[in-house]
This record gives sequence, structure tokens and C-alpha cells, in this order.
Amino acid sequence: MPDITVTHIALMAVAALLGVIAGWVFRGNRSSQEKAAINAGWQEQIEAQRLEHERLVQQNTHLMDQISQLQASNRDAKNRAKELSIVVQEAFERRDELQREIKDIRGNLEVAVTQRDKLKTDMAAHDDHEQQMKQKDDKIVQLSRELENWQDRLPPLIERFRARNEEAEQFEAELEQARAHIRELQRDDDHNQTRIEPVHDPDALTDGRDASNDPLEIDAVESMAVATDATSEPGTDSVESLNDSPVNTLRDDLKRIKGVGPAIEKTLNEIGIFRFQQIANMSEYDIDRVAQRLKGFHSRIYREDWIGQARDLDDRKQGA
Repeated sequence: MPDITVTHIALMAVAALLGVIAGWVFRGNRSSQEKAAINAGWQEQIEAQRLEHERLVQQNTHLMDQISQLQASNRDAKNRAKELSIVVQEAFERRDELQREIKDIRGNLEVAVTQRDKLKTDMAAHDDHEQQMKQKDDKIVQLSRELENWQDRLPPLIERFRARNEEAEQFEAELEQARAHIRELQRDDDHNQTRIEPVHDPDALTDGRDASNDPLEIDAVESMAVATDATSEPGTDSVESLNDSPVNTLRDDLKRIKGVGPAIEKTLNEIGIFRFQQIANMSEYDIDRVAQRLKGFHSRIYREDWIGQARDLDDRKQGA
């Protein structure tokens, strides 16, 4: 092992010193760098805080402005709310007033409706009264016309009644003779005897003889009896007497009367009315009897003047 000399120790000391100085310088540089870095960091933080402070100041200013605006808006809103409350109160008061007015109007309306209904009832009663009066007036006019018609037609009817009465007496006498003749023929028939009777009408025989032993036609005798019954009392042209008379086979076209259709004509035929003359000579009783069969036609008989139309048609037929 070599010997360590002072030189060696000095060199080691110098080396150590140089190492310490180098370390110290390196550490100083490093500390300077760290200090510069720390200072730069602090400067950046200070600058950031300064910027943040300015931003906060500006934000605070902006918020203060907003707060001022909100306060102003709040004051405006309070004022508007106060005005609205006043308006609402006035609206409530107006509503109450309108409700009172509506209630009064409704009461007046109910009174008006009641009065209207009463007026309608009075008008309906008045119309019914006027209708009844009109019907009575029409009936009076119709009765007046019928009275005038009967006053004009009564003398001819009386003359016709007298003529019919004479004919009835003659028919009665002939009927009595026919009955006696029938009784005599029956007695002869009971004795099984054949009797030859003279024939007053030679044209009734088909072989030119002047006598016949044929039995007497009972239908002819019954027809004479019907004719006698039809002329036995006044008003031979009335509906009831003409209904039982064989002349109803001579029918007129009743549909020529305005208002009389096929169905009405059939109903009139069923109650024995076939001719214009029967309708022209209808009395009030006959009209009521016909109206009972033709429901709702009592006023139409007067309104359509069936009697006048039938009289005109009968006069035309007689003239033809």
C-alpha cells in the first residue's frame, strides 16, 4: 500500500473544497432558479387574483345594476299590483252592481213573460171568440139564405105536395083495389081455380092476347106502397124521404160538386143521397145528419156551398 502524503491530503482537501464550492454554487443556482420559478408562480397567481378581482368587481357591478333594475321592477310591480288590486276591487263592485241589475232585469223579464203568456192566452181566447162569432155569423147568413130559399120554394112545394097528395090518394085507392084483387086471387088459388082476368094494357102481353092468367106482380104493388109512403107527409124532397124512394136509382155525378170526391160520394150514397136535388133541398137537420157521417165536414158544407152548387147543377140539368 502506498504511503499517503500531505500532498495527497491537500489535494483531497482541495478536491473536497472544490466539491463543496461547486455544490454550493450549484445549490445557489438551483435555489435562484427555484426562487425565480416561485416568484414567477406568485406573480402569475397575483395576476390571476388581480384579474379575478377585477372580474368579481365587474360582476358585482353588474349584479348591483341588476339588483337596481330588479328593485325598480319590484317597485313597478308593486305599483302595478296596487293598481290591479284597485281595478279588481272596482271590477268586484261593478260585478255586484251588474248582478243586482241582472237580478232586476230577470225579475222584469219574468214579469214580461208572464204578461206575454197572459196576452197570448187572451189573444187565443179572443181568436176563439172571433172564430165562434164568425161561425155563428156564417151560420146566420146560411140560415138566412136557406130561409129566403125556402120562402121562394115553399109555394111550389105546397103545390107539389097537393099534387102528390092527390096522387097518393089515387095510389091508395088503386092499392086497395089491388089488395082486394090479391085477396080474391088468393081465394081462387085456395079453391084451385084458374081465373081469367082482362088486361087493361094489351101491350103487356107478348102474344097479342087481351087476357092473362099470370099471377099479379107483387113487386109492383109494393112499389106503389112505397110511393104512397113517400108522399104521405110534407117535404117529399128531403133526404129521408128520397132515401126510401125508388127514384134514387137515377143517380147524378155528385163529384161535380166542388169538395166532393169519390170517397165522399160513396158515403153520401150509403146514406141515401144520389141526386143534386137532394143536396139542394137539404135542411139543417139533414146537414147535421150528413156531417155525423163525414167527420169534420160540417163547416166545409157551408164554406164550399154544397147546397148552392147542387142547386145550380140541378137547374142546369132541368134546363138541359
